[in-house]
Amino acid sequence: MTQPAEVAILDLLSKAGSGKSIGPEQAARAMDAENWHRALPRVKEAAKGMARAGTLVILRHNKAADPDRFKGVWRMRLP
Repeated sequence: MTQPAEVAILDLLSKAGSGKSIGPEQAARAMDAENWHRALPRVKEAAKGMARAGTLVILRHNKAADPDRFKGVWRMRLP
């Protein structure tokens, strides 16, 4: 089942272009422009699941991060 967060992430990544990354706040704002802070946990959980499945890469310091162990500022890009 596709979640709204997954749809938002994939839509933004496809628009970003090859090799470009997006931040989680961009996906959260695409889901709910006014209350985007509330959407951040859903974006993170969706991104972690997608990273485990190989659909996207979670980046820390512009390097691939373990989806189960990353903390701090992070971004996403297509593999």
